Amino acid sequence: MTGPRFLLITLSNIGDAVMTTPVLQALHAHDPAAVIDIVGDRRSSSIFAACEYVGRIVHKEKRLALRGLGALLGELRGTRYDLIVDLRTDFVPLLLRARRRLYRWSGRALGPHAVQRHLGVIRALPLPAGEWNTMVWLGAAQRQTARGLLHGFDGRRLLALGPGANSAPKIWPAQRFIDLLGKAGDRFDAIVLLGNGADAACAGSIAASAPLPCLDLAGKTGLLEAAAILAEARVFIGNDSGLGHLAAAVGTPTLTLFGVGDPHRYHPWGSRARWIVEPARDIARLPVDAVAAVLADMTGG
Repeated sequence: MTGPRFLLITLSNIGDAVMTTPVLQALHAHDPAAVIDIVGDRRSSSIFAACEYVGRIVHKEKRLALRGLGALLGELRGTRYDLIVDLRTDFVPLLLRARRRLYRWSGRALGPHAVQRHLGVIRALPLPAGEWNTMVWLGAAQRQTARGLLHGFDGRRLLALGPGANSAPKIWPAQRFIDLLGKAGDRFDAIVLLGNGADAACAGSIAASAPLPCLDLAGKTGLLEAAAILAEARVFIGNDSGLGHLAAAVGTPTLTLFGVGDPHRYHPWGSRARWIVEPARDIARLPVDAVAAVLADMTGG
């Protein structure tokens, strides 16, 4: 006799997917015997791959439109689920076999943050008391890769920087990061720069002017390798992007810089997360001294 089978429909962008991981953990706490299948996105679904209670990970291929939807349904319709939780808000659960379905639109948010909104979708379930943090599941291979990439930086006070984001209004100018390092570099021994290929030019300009030993890995790691590197950092500073959520999920203190965007809804989750907002929502005007002051408070003055 097989155990219960759940399906969790998550989100696409890296940060958004990370913010659904408290729901995954809460579902496991609700029924530890359940295997939980995931509907995710190729950009972000690797964060679930090493979770011991996750079963299949099926990708929703938006670019394939109806053909992609047909393939998704074909993979899932053979299973009768005990519970489907839809955090994406679409009609896919209606086309699948399930004893019970919970939808984003029918939940009642526990607070303004995205994590609280997601948890509100499953508030009707009996859950043990406790707080649910974001999480990224790392395997031995990713940790070994991170150690190899950080060879020579062992034991150093490492500052991780994420100078990129998915849109220009979210990006603090590279020169501001360089100026920040001039003010706060004495709190760290080395710098590691992370991001995707689109961030490489910005990261390269920072690395060229950094006052400390610098490892530029922008565009050179996978998602989980970046998370494993972030786990070794003393602090992460970056724009409103998926890297901040990854850092928080592996327990690293984060400082997120906001221009546009809603920090109360989208700041990295957890007690070690800090953020600063430019009052006019123009991140290019966010002063270095203001960021340096928060960083000083985070690192003990």
